[in-house]
Amino acid sequence: MKLPAQNFFAGYRWRTNLYTAFALRLLLVMFLLTVCRVCFYLFNINFFPDMTIANFTRLMWGGLRFDLVTALYLNLLFILLMILPVDWRFNRYYQQTLKYIFFITNGVALAMNVADFIYYRFTLRRTTADVFRQFDNETNLAGLWMRFVIDYWYATLFLVALLALMVFLYNRVKITGPQLKNRVAYYTLGTLAIPLIALGVVGGIRGGFGESTRPITLSNAGEYVKDPRDISIVLNTPFALMRTLGKTKLVPLHYFSDHELANLYTPVHHPHDTTAFRPDNVVVIILESFSKEFFGFFNKDKEGGQYKGYTPFLDSLIQHSRTYEYSFANGRKSIDGLPSVVASIPSLGVPYFLSPYSGNRINSLASLLKEKQYYTAFFHGAPNGSMGFQAFMNVAGVEDYYGKTEYNNDADYDGIWGIWDDKFLEFYADKMNGFRQPFMTSLFTVSSHHPFKVPEAYEGVFKGGPMVIHKCIQYTDFALKKFFSKASAMPWYKNTLFVITADHTSSEIEFPDGRTDLGFYKIPVIFFKPDNSLAAYDQQHIVQQIDIMPTVLGYLHYDQPYVAFGRDAFQDTAEPFSFNYKDNVYQLVEGDHLLQYDGNKSVGLFDFKADKMLKTNLIDQKLPVQDSLETKMKAILQQYNNRMIGDSLSVKALPNSKQ
Repeated sequence: MKLPAQNFFAGYRWRTNLYTAFALRLLLVMFLLTVCRVCFYLFNINFFPDMTIANFTRLMWGGLRFDLVTALYLNLLFILLMILPVDWRFNRYYQQTLKYIFFITNGVALAMNVADFIYYRFTLRRTTADVFRQFDNETNLAGLWMRFVIDYWYATLFLVALLALMVFLYNRVKITGPQLKNRVAYYTLGTLAIPLIALGVVGGIRGGFGESTRPITLSNAGEYVKDPRDISIVLNTPFALMRTLGKTKLVPLHYFSDHELANLYTPVHHPHDTTAFRPDNVVVIILESFSKEFFGFFNKDKEGGQYKGYTPFLDSLIQHSRTYEYSFANGRKSIDGLPSVVASIPSLGVPYFLSPYSGNRINSLASLLKEKQYYTAFFHGAPNGSMGFQAFMNVAGVEDYYGKTEYNNDADYDGIWGIWDDKFLEFYADKMNGFRQPFMTSLFTVSSHHPFKVPEAYEGVFKGGPMVIHKCIQYTDFALKKFFSKASAMPWYKNTLFVITADHTSSEIEFPDGRTDLGFYKIPVIFFKPDNSLAAYDQQHIVQQIDIMPTVLGYLHYDQPYVAFGRDAFQDTAEPFSFNYKDNVYQLVEGDHLLQYDGNKSVGLFDFKADKMLKTNLIDQKLPVQDSLETKMKAILQQYNNRMIGDSLSVKALPNSKQ
């Protein structure tokens, strides 16, 4: 005699305790998201023509990290209601309520994923929160949605099957209990479980527990890809939407026609250098939190002319380098600084690789010089993946990443941020000595950072100063001295262009002029060639982080078009400028003036050379320079926004390379 279908399936129910059921249901969400990832690829297989089994396996593995975050975010309410240590958790109606919360929450997420099976073909990236702005003026959303459901019926059928699978598998697990009969033990253990589970949830959502771990975001998908387009396979749509809510600040701008815009400002560079390419090695060193005020060289007027600063080695190196009186960062965070320096992509509101556009095709020093047969590598002594640097450098085309893992000696770990600077810089020199030439490498230091400590071996060696960071600045400066001493004896040294800058200024500020709207961005930009051929102190022109890439390419006589928001500081005849974004205000520095623009109107104008403390706002004087600066700022914003939105950050991404 055959059993009714209901009884047949009931026989396959797994009766278990509440916590096992809780874990199994989170695993169910991750399983369904993985199924979606596979089908996303299969639905769009023509967009990934070079996929291999090995590559796809790596993408699937990376995707689990994002699926875990998504599963935890989506089910925060479900988790909370599951772990409350109360008897009515086991009540039939309570469990029914939990079931429908689970079905609705995760069902909507699965629908988002399936919708992207189709919508990806139009955008070539996972849907982000800007989709809401894109359709907020549509008056027939219901009709559009119904049309979508009908026209892409096969995706709709897949979603129905997926939802049915979710319901079926959820119902196969039945919770029994409470299994602890002792009431004291029941409430005690139930209460203790809450903070433990909460800790696990927080760690899962952040992507780890380390102090240097930042919450996982879209850019972290770059850790698993070689081609930026594959980022869409690693990600899932609910994650992309959640992580970009409130961060999609870019809208298309149309201040000028295309012709007018090209004449006002363009980031597309068309070198016409007929000089033979110069295959010098390039070494870019980015110093953590190195404000300009730490240098004696730049502050000879401080303390009645007696100020010595905390960078004796760098002050001596500057005597043989090209550096600038007016040099600025393009952002206030490390994640602003790295794209600015190596790819000439500034941060204007949202840090580039925290933005929905972090999967755009870009060019960088690494990707462009690889075309000239350069070997490329990036060094950061922090735990691998910290700050999202590994992901970004992967997308930027860097061949190899050297972090704490590759250093492989925790005895030199500072316990928080990474390998001590002197040890890691020594490692850096040794590694470069084994690289084939020409090479382009970059390094990001870690030690000049809170909690502002130096290695025990150097306690008492550095006297420091009024600010707690001063001792760390002296230590990193000393580490650079050791690095250059070692590197100078190596065969590649004389054939190398060195660039030294900072990611941003320090939060530790001693002098008042470092606390102005412009002072917050004053960093060193130093170009050094061992033959002293670049030695000069430019006290007139402005330079910024995003000028580093085009300046290096110009120095090497790179002859191909590329996209860079900066300028060649050695060659360009255009008026030098710098821009950044602070407290919802755009700042443009050009000539003698600083303009502040809020996106609608100019709110500040200062003669920053004559008025270092920016005390006198000239905005009401309606000076002619105000109009010209505002026009320039609008042109920059139009280029930036429209190229970000249109994925036009490299020449290869442009429909017409002469844009």
